[in-house]
Amino acid sequence: MREPDEPSEPVDVPLVPASVSLPEITLKAVVLSILLAAVLAGANAYLGLFAGMTVSASIPAAVVSMAVLRLFRESNILENNIVQTAASSGEALAAGVIFTIPGLVLIGYWTSFDYWQTFTVSLVGGVLGVLFTIPLRRALIIHARLRFPEGVATAEVLKIGATSGGHAGRRVRLLLSASALGGGLKFAEGGLKLWSESLEGALEFGRATFYGGLNLSPALVAVGYIIGLNTALVVFLGGAIGWLVLLPLYQALVEAPAGVTGVAAAKVVWSGQIRYIGIGAMLVGGVWTLIQVRGPILNSLQQLVSLYAARRDSPDGSALLRTERDAGVVWLIGLTAASLIPMLFLYRHLLDYSVFAGAGLTVLMVVTAFLFSAVAGYMAGLVGSSSNPVSGVTIATIMLAALLLLVILGREHPAGPAAALLVGAVVCCAAAMGGDNLQDLKTGHLVGATPWKQQVMQVIGVATGAVVIVPVLSLLQAKYGIGVATAEHPHSLSAPQATLMANLAKGVFGGSLPWHLVGIGMALGVVIVALDQRQARRQAQLRFPVLAVALGMYLPLKLSAAIMFGGLLAEYVRRGRPAAESSTDDRGLLCAAGLVTGEAMVGILLALPIALSSVWPSLAGDPFQLFADPPLGGWPGLVALSLVGLFLVRAAQAKGGAENVHATHTAI
Repeated sequence: MREPDEPSEPVDVPLVPASVSLPEITLKAVVLSILLAAVLAGANAYLGLFAGMTVSASIPAAVVSMAVLRLFRESNILENNIVQTAASSGEALAAGVIFTIPGLVLIGYWTSFDYWQTFTVSLVGGVLGVLFTIPLRRALIIHARLRFPEGVATAEVLKIGATSGGHAGRRVRLLLSASALGGGLKFAEGGLKLWSESLEGALEFGRATFYGGLNLSPALVAVGYIIGLNTALVVFLGGAIGWLVLLPLYQALVEAPAGVTGVAAAKVVWSGQIRYIGIGAMLVGGVWTLIQVRGPILNSLQQLVSLYAARRDSPDGSALLRTERDAGVVWLIGLTAASLIPMLFLYRHLLDYSVFAGAGLTVLMVVTAFLFSAVAGYMAGLVGSSSNPVSGVTIATIMLAALLLLVILGREHPAGPAAALLVGAVVCCAAAMGGDNLQDLKTGHLVGATPWKQQVMQVIGVATGAVVIVPVLSLLQAKYGIGVATAEHPHSLSAPQATLMANLAKGVFGGSLPWHLVGIGMALGVVIVALDQRQARRQAQLRFPVLAVALGMYLPLKLSAAIMFGGLLAEYVRRGRPAAESSTDDRGLLCAAGLVTGEAMVGILLALPIALSSVWPSLAGDPFQLFADPPLGGWPGLVALSLVGLFLVRAAQAKGGAENVHATHTAI
């Protein structure tokens, strides 16, 4: 691993020089930023609850911004950069929220999503993520010279848009066409009920069950295309280990569930046993990430005093170039302190006004939020946002918080699991923001943006996401259900990370956590880490990041199968691309992003009739459905999914459509 003091690339020269000052935070840019941040936060909330991972919004937001702002007489690349900065902050916050907050409903602490508590936790976590990456910008982007691949890709898209006006309009038309296709297919499946959401089956050999399935969601195929074959393959490998190896072994050697067979038996064993092995593997992933980055992060922290010497010598910032002016230290300290106050009161309220417990959780929250924001930022710079270890570090945080509360309050306190989850929620939001923020700041560094203006827009994006996330979660819960499938919601959104966090917090306090299964998962995680390090020493292209494998073990196999299909499409496009072609025209990526956004938006809109049924009772149930049970099952959906794959490949291979397909999802 390259150390931060070993730059390997020439010094970056910004497109807009520091001596040139262009409008950045304008009214039209702010309005467009808020609209895009709201839409993308809602879309990523749906996707994260459904698939267990989220996708980067920077490039789609940049493309939409270029097309919209071009309608005005005066617009420039720095305005477009401001828009994508705020929009991507909204979608990154959604990842932190949906990975944790639904756990409060799953453990029974809430029956529905509390608006003000969720808003407070989301806002505080997101703002801390922005603030904690301010001092890290110089350390990681300028001094360490990390790659930040998604930030570089977004900068290239912005540069192309600034020099080739017609391309932006064509890209937006492609984005809208893909959104219409994704949304239309979601309406056909979820609204009209023309086909079921998946194809599933199982083979039984004695007591062992071998399960197979494929979800028929275009969004999942698009996710696989976006993240590429390597990550999609590793996620699918984790699913195969869990469903096709560990599950039948458990049934054959330990016990098989009574009263159920086939697919139902496989799901019972997976949800009740195999998932805890995934928890153990994820815990190892979080710890291993900390071990990997301990040296670089310490070096970065040691540089902070010298990095701010110019600010101390020149309080007005005149000694710094425009392109090097971050938000001031006073703002950094003041907003950090202000962010801690509402959380201190919230923790005290939850824990019977225990000052000691509330203060202890607040200190743990701020320390781990800073540490894990730095870890997420460093990993994003080193290998991209695909390795943002949000799940792993949040598991570690929840376990630390739970153990602290066990010592202070004992095992019987009813709010203990909820308090631990709320600490984890703040840290998860901060970590999700950490990787995204530094990618955006890298983009700004390359195009010549003013850092403090980007940081202001990151806060605006966070605030927008915090405002819209609760209504979105409430609609999704009412329409689809979240977590374990029930008779009312047989095809609920699996919310894998939130379910994991809820089981962990509840299990630690209730003493019901199956530590033997967690231990097996930890041992398996160590083996995966060793295998991945062997691949690294061989400089092999195929790597086995432990968090991706663990996520596959924790996802329903039918989801990872659809993601794998998308990864195979991406590899097919990559191999068919001439080596000399440009890698900055992202038609395939935009098409995939459109499929995700369209399906997610229609998925949310289909939940509106339930929300309005109290006023108009005729809207109760599924007012659009043509069939109670799809007459042909999932087979029409399989045909539709095949056509989606063909559309995606054709879009990527169209003239001017070459691209460098790489991982641009934000969190696992």
